[in-house]
Amino acid sequence: MNTWKRFITLGRTSRSRFSLFAKINCLIVVLFIPIIIMYTYSNNVTYDVVSKELQVSNTKQLTFLSSQIDSRINQMMDFSLILSRDPNVRAFNGLNIWNDRYDKMQTRYVIQEKLMLQSGVTDIWPTRYAVHSQQNQDVIANYNRTSGYDEDYLKRNMSGQWTYGDGAESKEDMKSFYWFFTDSLAQPGMLTGSNLVIEASFSYENIQNMLDTYKAGGQGDPFFYHKGNSPILNRSADKQLSEELIRYLDEHSPEDTTQDVVKLNGKKYLVSSVKSSYLDWHLVDVVPLYQILQPISLSRNLFYLFMILLFVVGISASILLYRNIQYPIKKLIQGLRRVQRGDYSVRLHSKDQNEFSFLFHRFNDMSHQIQDLIENVFQEKIRAKEATLKQLQAQINPHFLYNCLGYIINMAQMKDEQAVVSMAHNLSAYYRYTTRVERETSSLKEEINLLVNYLDIQKLRNGRIEYHIDIPEDMLAQSVPRLMLQPIVENSVIHGVAKSYSSGEIRITGENSNGFCKIYIDDDGPGLSPEQLEALNLKMQQPLQEEMGCGLWNTNQRIMHLFGNQSYLLFGPSPLGGFRTEMIWEIPKEDTDSDKGNTDTNLS
Repeated sequence: MNTWKRFITLGRTSRSRFSLFAKINCLIVVLFIPIIIMYTYSNNVTYDVVSKELQVSNTKQLTFLSSQIDSRINQMMDFSLILSRDPNVRAFNGLNIWNDRYDKMQTRYVIQEKLMLQSGVTDIWPTRYAVHSQQNQDVIANYNRTSGYDEDYLKRNMSGQWTYGDGAESKEDMKSFYWFFTDSLAQPGMLTGSNLVIEASFSYENIQNMLDTYKAGGQGDPFFYHKGNSPILNRSADKQLSEELIRYLDEHSPEDTTQDVVKLNGKKYLVSSVKSSYLDWHLVDVVPLYQILQPISLSRNLFYLFMILLFVVGISASILLYRNIQYPIKKLIQGLRRVQRGDYSVRLHSKDQNEFSFLFHRFNDMSHQIQDLIENVFQEKIRAKEATLKQLQAQINPHFLYNCLGYIINMAQMKDEQAVVSMAHNLSAYYRYTTRVERETSSLKEEINLLVNYLDIQKLRNGRIEYHIDIPEDMLAQSVPRLMLQPIVENSVIHGVAKSYSSGEIRITGENSNGFCKIYIDDDGPGLSPEQLEALNLKMQQPLQEEMGCGLWNTNQRIMHLFGNQSYLLFGPSPLGGFRTEMIWEIPKEDTDSDKGNTDTNLS
């Protein structure tokens, strides 16, 4: 038995702690969490560093491209200034050019040659120049232009700033940047009669050439932007994306140099802009961050996928360990708990041939041996209980019989035939039930009828006694030990009602709830103190002592033996002011499955 106690203690300990399966899973989670946290932190740092470096690099490249454009524009402006001071250009604007036809042709040829040479410096940035003599109303240009400028047109456009759109009169030159320079201005918008006007212009294709070259060496999609004008896109631009970005720029009006991360169609783009010093346009570059940072995101996703697979492998290993180790241990603990509850017929079986199959075999042997021992002891206890019951039934109080017979004699002498008949009837029914020993159990209804006979006898002897019985109908069919209630009611009559001249009420009630039957026996007698009640309840759990009455103790033992350890007697104060006995027993399963009525029966 000591071995079983150790096994049961082991089972209780295992319930209060985590199982091995739970511990392994917790360990797997604890191992994975710091790895994931550290990698996530490292990945985020890498992502931020690369993103910042990309922003800085993009800003530098865009600034360099803008400086190249501004440098070329500045060269054009410097050349215009140098050209205005060239002797041949001044001679072209002077009056003496018309005196000699050869000098005129020579001067025009020299100027034309300089303009052509300047235009052909580079293929990526072709330029156009025109020298207009306001005095002679003549023009020399390195492109197809034969007529001079209208004075009103010059007044409108000579603002000293580069203008885009209508710098020339031919349709093919409409999309151009142009700039007018004159060597003498009386005031803005006014021309003197001897002004020399030099026009410097270049097509929007120059910007496109620069954008194409920039795009070929990077990952962006650059364009030239000015609010209110059509943007200049590179030749392979994504027009849909450019339109969305232009709408964004129109709403936010970028400053000199800006850089923002914009989310379009659920994708992130790095939008950088640098303002041109001369043209008042913004050079804008759009870099798809989601594509550039995709390798980092892909490696992060692959890591998470690998961690998930590793977690699944870990959980699978844990499940395998559970099936081969934890489950057999759990099965063994469940068997021990059933043995603890008194089920010694439990047997464990294992399909695998391992250490646990040996343990199960030894468990089955021990359980079989203990079952044999328990059954032998149980049979001995049953025989002892039967002997005790028969002895109690045989030891009927003779004083109770003598008093009843004396009552009958007195009533007969007083010619009270009804009292004699009632006493004789109840006494006959009472002894007929108590002297039948062929059955150990009876229905609760028969026990209630016995109480009615007994209480009617006591009521005839003592007129102060009043009793009330209220037992639900569905409880009356319950099978209970014989003489289960009579000793308790007799205790209430003798020690409750009989010891007080003012009391005399006995109440017997019952209820059926949550698989348990409960019967309360109350009286309005003097009752017991809390210390006496506690001592009486404690005696019910101890072996029978010589100074203790065996009626209540025997009743408690009988219901525990018949209905299980959850059935018992409990003593306490009564709502009537006296003593209460509470009898509780568990309803057997075969009784709970049957459907019975819920009508209460009131007996008085």
